[in-house]
Amino acid sequence: MTRISPEFGDSEVPAVWTVSADASFQCNQFPKYRLGANNEVLDEVKDDNKCPSLKEAVVQETNQLTEQHKRLSVRDLASKFDKSLAAAAKLSEEAKLKEVASLDGHVLLKKLRDALEYLKGRLAGQNKEVVEKAISMVEALAVKLTQKEGELIQEKFEVKKLVNFLKQASEDAKKLVNQEKSFACAEIESARAVVQRIGEALEEQERNQSPGKRQELEGLIEEVQQARRIKLMHQPRKVADMENELQELRLQIREKCVISVNLQNELEMSMKSEENIRGLYKLIGSEKLGSILRIQPCSDKAVELSKCSIQWFRLSSQCSRREPILGANKCVYAPEPIDVGRVLQVEVVANGHKITITADSQIQQASDFASYAEALLRKPSIDFSVCIFQMNGRNYSSQSTHVFHIGKTRIKLSRGWITKARESYSKSMLLCGFRGGGNSAAKSLFWQARKGQSFVLVFDSERDRNAALILARKYASDCNVLLAGPDDDALA
Repeated sequence: MTRISPEFGDSEVPAVWTVSADASFQCNQFPKYRLGANNEVLDEVKDDNKCPSLKEAVVQETNQLTEQHKRLSVRDLASKFDKSLAAAAKLSEEAKLKEVASLDGHVLLKKLRDALEYLKGRLAGQNKEVVEKAISMVEALAVKLTQKEGELIQEKFEVKKLVNFLKQASEDAKKLVNQEKSFACAEIESARAVVQRIGEALEEQERNQSPGKRQELEGLIEEVQQARRIKLMHQPRKVADMENELQELRLQIREKCVISVNLQNELEMSMKSEENIRGLYKLIGSEKLGSILRIQPCSDKAVELSKCSIQWFRLSSQCSRREPILGANKCVYAPEPIDVGRVLQVEVVANGHKITITADSQIQQASDFASYAEALLRKPSIDFSVCIFQMNGRNYSSQSTHVFHIGKTRIKLSRGWITKARESYSKSMLLCGFRGGGNSAAKSLFWQARKGQSFVLVFDSERDRNAALILARKYASDCNVLLAGPDDDALA
């Protein structure tokens, strides 16, 4: 702290800062106190002014706690008391800080008044009047500070009172919680004992039941059944009704047999016609990842494929359900990694006849592909060289090479410093093999970065295209995103 020691010369008189005329003070007397060692204030004037706001807050909090006691549980009440106790401790700490700041203010005002008194003795005339006015302002500030100290002491007293009240309430609540807990435990133990006694009584009753009683009960049941059979035999009317029902059932079975024979004949005729139609087309190509399956006519009677409607399907492992592959409506289809282990099927509609062709076996994975994919997974990110075939459904004129970057959190397509697309894995992103056909279908990939922006990319090899699909789906699953083609549920 800087000590004030004013020194003046004969030629110059220092300018004195005046206090604003708008300031108003409650008292014009300087408080009575003296400074002790280390600038400590002694003989403080105690002010009994009370702070109504803190009183009202304490009364309101007490009323609220009293009202909530009836509708709150014991545990909630204890939690409420603990929170209020922490808040009261915080208020106590703030009151201590205010008290220290107040003592520092008294020291500064005392030093300022001494300096002004010393200056008053050195000046005369109008300057002396200005200094006297400043001294009166300082005294008024000291009085106001003393009043604030009184309010602070009152607040401190109220806070201590509230802390003691809340401590007692918290202890009572904890006692009540422990008491209720002990009551509940006693009731639970009593219920367990009752259940155990009932169970032991039932077991003892079962053990005491003799085998003779059991045999006697079984004999009674058998006698009742025999009596029912004898009663039925001695009622000719019921027997006649049963014979009539049996006769009607025989007639119905005979009619059903005739209908079944006719249906079997029709089914055989339809199967023969289907076999004749099915022989018009066949699937060629290897059932392996990286190859292309193609529909080929094998008869002169076959309709041109360009005039037919085509749809490819995936069959489940048990061939009990088939899933349409959206967009695969060409005569060529390149299997992708999600087709591995499943059977592919194609449906051709020609001249109103539906022809279904199923692959001979499941799609197999290439022998060296697994080790290649595992090696790529060890890298933090992978870059593939691609060419853009289509963008947003339109053919892309430039055949320049781009970089297809697959990272752990996003996918980016760029050429040099120009970025075509860069998107994080999300539910709106789609990624699958290109289903539009063509000789490069096994190297092509469809990527929808977001709604309204899509690309068809051609890789350098079939292995790179399939590896890109596996890596992107692996990183997307780590981000809780299912990355597949349009309306695909093969990964579900």
